[in-house]
Amino acid sequence: MNTADLIPLDAAAPRQREPDKSIFMRGLQRFMRNRLALAATLVVLMFVAMALFAPWLAPHDPTDADLLRRLQPPVWLDGGSWAFPLGCDGLGRDIFSRIIYGARVSIFIGTAVIVLATVAGTIAGLAAGYLRGWVDTVISRVADILLGFPYLIFAIGLMATTGPGLHNIILALAYKEWVVPCRLVRAEALAAREIEYVEAARAVGASQLHIMLREILPNILSPVMVISTIRMASVIIMEASLSFLGLGVQPPTASWGSMVAAGREFMLDAWWVSTFPGLAILLIVLAINLASQGLRDAFDPRFHE
Repeated sequence: MNTADLIPLDAAAPRQREPDKSIFMRGLQRFMRNRLALAATLVVLMFVAMALFAPWLAPHDPTDADLLRRLQPPVWLDGGSWAFPLGCDGLGRDIFSRIIYGARVSIFIGTAVIVLATVAGTIAGLAAGYLRGWVDTVISRVADILLGFPYLIFAIGLMATTGPGLHNIILALAYKEWVVPCRLVRAEALAAREIEYVEAARAVGASQLHIMLREILPNILSPVMVISTIRMASVIIMEASLSFLGLGVQPPTASWGSMVAAGREFMLDAWWVSTFPGLAILLIVLAINLASQGLRDAFDPRFHE
């Protein structure tokens, strides 16, 4: 008998090695297996859809006031109507429509602040962590000074100086928010500048800008994106807090924080005026936190070493 006949056919031919999956695909698969994070992501996407399609989803104009339906209760209470399923506020405006339009304000401000803060903080952190010297000293001392002020008190001071408004609240929140990604990127850049591939790029004469943008930055983007997602919830809470105090988006523009503030005087007789926008804040902040926790667990390599 020929000895070749004893060798299985699948073993006779050399096996081709399957290509390794990318880090992103492995992280995505881990995230898709996290059902809680997936559910939270769907909730966040629901709010994003509400913000994008508010003119088509809202049954009424959010600024349309009618004192004849003032403090009308939700549909499941006596006196409620399907035309105003969540009731009306003190001016007779539809609470459901105002919550939908309020999602626009919160998500837009949160996204704008996070984008500005992440870009500015990443640039500052890269420069501080890689260049070191006086650049690191100046940026680190400015960050330390800003961290010495409570976030809300600092934002209130800026808003009192610049005045309320959509653009002012974005700048006021981004003015300190950049410190968070800056400190993260600085720490990652300090560690990356001593790694072999950075040393090799430096040895072949690559410029400092090339090393920072082409060698270090792509390898630290994952933690930056995760921390930015986490901070999104904090920014939404800050915006709602400033609007609650009357320093944020001004009426008649619908804002969840100002809606909660407007219902304080009706808490005993018309609890729905403050409760439903407050629940909207709670739901989106909780969903963002759970989704960002899932992203961290899936993409942070320290959890899978």
